Amino acid sequence: MIWCGYPHKLKNMSIRGLKKKQPKTFKVKIITVDAEMEFSCEMKWKGKDLFDLVCRALGLRETWFFGLQYTIKGMCTWLKMDKKVLDQEIPKEDPISFHFLAKFYPEKVEEELLQEITQHLFFLQVKKQILDEEIYCSPEATVLLASYAVQAKYGDYDPNFHEPGFLAHDELLPKRVLRQYQLTAEMWEEKITAWYAEHRGIARDEAEMNYLKIAQDLEMYGVNYFPIAQNKNHTDLLLGVDAKGIHIYSINNRFSPNKSFEWSAIRNISYSEKELTIKPLDKKAEVFKFFSSQLKVNKLILQLCIGNHDLFMRRRKVDSIEIQQMKAQAREEKARKKMENQRLAREKQLREEAERAKEELERRLFQLEDEARQANEALLRSQEAAELLAEKAQIAEEEAKLLAQNAAEAEQERQRLEITALKTKEEKRLMEQKMREAELIAVKLVKESDRRAKEAEHLKQDLHEAREAERKAKQKLLDITRLNYPHMVKYPQYSSTDTRDANFDKGSIKLDLKDIDLKRLSFEIERERLDYLEKSRKFEDRLKELKSEIHALKLEEKQSGLYSHWNEVLGSLDRSLGNTPSWMKTFETRDSLDTNLQRPFPAYSLNTTGSWPCTNKIQHTVPVEKSSFQANSLVANSVGTGTRKQIIKVQQHDSDVIYI
Repeated sequence: MIWCGYPHKLKNMSIRGLKKKQPKTFKVKIITVDAEMEFSCEMKWKGKDLFDLVCRALGLRETWFFGLQYTIKGMCTWLKMDKKVLDQEIPKEDPISFHFLAKFYPEKVEEELLQEITQHLFFLQVKKQILDEEIYCSPEATVLLASYAVQAKYGDYDPNFHEPGFLAHDELLPKRVLRQYQLTAEMWEEKITAWYAEHRGIARDEAEMNYLKIAQDLEMYGVNYFPIAQNKNHTDLLLGVDAKGIHIYSINNRFSPNKSFEWSAIRNISYSEKELTIKPLDKKAEVFKFFSSQLKVNKLILQLCIGNHDLFMRRRKVDSIEIQQMKAQAREEKARKKMENQRLAREKQLREEAERAKEELERRLFQLEDEARQANEALLRSQEAAELLAEKAQIAEEEAKLLAQNAAEAEQERQRLEITALKTKEEKRLMEQKMREAELIAVKLVKESDRRAKEAEHLKQDLHEAREAERKAKQKLLDITRLNYPHMVKYPQYSSTDTRDANFDKGSIKLDLKDIDLKRLSFEIERERLDYLEKSRKFEDRLKELKSEIHALKLEEKQSGLYSHWNEVLGSLDRSLGNTPSWMKTFETRDSLDTNLQRPFPAYSLNTTGSWPCTNKIQHTVPVEKSSFQANSLVANSVGTGTRKQIIKVQQHDSDVIYI
């Protein structure tokens, strides 16, 4: 029973021992600039235990720059390394929050910051201080620092990838700078991108280091400010602590200190409650005393002064073996990274060249495909063009046949036109011959007119001689009558019939001769006039026929294109007619001919009086054919008792036709 219960007792004892060995813990949340971490800490841990845990988690070896900061009663305080965490005045919360920040700043970042993680944490913290306006920076320097921050985040600038607006969600400039210049976000992005494009080839750690090298030259970089006073009643000064020493500023000017105490010139720093005393190394120099608002502020100032002074002295001593190893590792790491960066740069360059070659090949392939497509399209177009040309050739062949047929028809038409032209020439020749005949007829008519005019003149002369002879015969008859029959004056009156018979018997011998000659002459003139009228009508009919033939030829000439030639022919005919005598113009129209023929000749009278009484009236009239001509006939009248009177009228027309 005892043996059996012994193991049970041992088991209970082991459980109790395990319970006693398990330490009590509390939770802690560590907030870095870009991350958050939670740890479980033992109740007995000091501040250094928690700090080392965080540094191990971050892989940080340069631990002397950093600390754990917390806020209590509105005042920022650093966790003490030599005291327990829970024994310090920390906020009562679960988990307890601490900020892992840089507590001390290096004088020269490029020489003192050895690890990349240390450099990155400083870069993030200084960037946040600039954006939160804890460190003043000019607008120009702000844009340059922003370009390095973009280079560290995005790498080399690529216009194809980094399109406009890619910085819209990044906070790169202080709000003070944005308010100072009335520029749009696009304008600021354009300015930053202009600097960013010039940083091509810079690695991330190099860009962050360039950022810190620019920032360490700012007046407010690495300075912790505390309000102080030279007496207990007023707060009119600022005390600044940094890596180089202690500085006194006016309340409105944090850039230029009124007085500075370098660490090498300070012999001692002490405080008593709210009073803080700075004793220079030179004993003859004046001791500087000032007052702070709280005792905690003096403790914090003293803590920062001790830490910065220790770092100041360490920089001027020979590096420890750990520091030497870290620097050697840093140099090796930098050389390795440099080689790696060079290799990456070469690979990047080769990749870019390969990409460019690939793009060139793709472009060439696309070009070849395009050329092949164009060649195929050209081939298809050529085939279509060949088919179209074949169709056109067939159409052209058909057109050629049609043209040959049309040419044959045109040749036939040409031959017909040549025949027609020959006929036209023959007709023209005949017309010219007819015109010459007409001109000859016109010449003959002119000659005939002249001859008739001469004959009319001779007839006028003969008529005048006849009248003169008649007058002499009358006079002689009267003389003979007076001489032979003087008793007739006193002769008894006989009947009129006997007287006229006697007188007629006596003078009938001579008068009959005259009457017979006149009648013969008038008949000959009338016959010749009628012959002339007949010839005139025939000539007029011939002219009408010529005009109708010319008119028909005109119509044919219009159709055959020889109208202008016939106009010349008709013009020459008109000119030839225009040169004819005035009597030819009367035959141009019927009306003008009738009008001209109706004009009378000058009238001449012939009176013959017998010497014997005669009671018979004798009237001789020469009949005239009814026509368009109007002429006076030959009239012989005997009027009175015992007297015989004969009247002969001769009228001449403009056409020189004489009729009695």
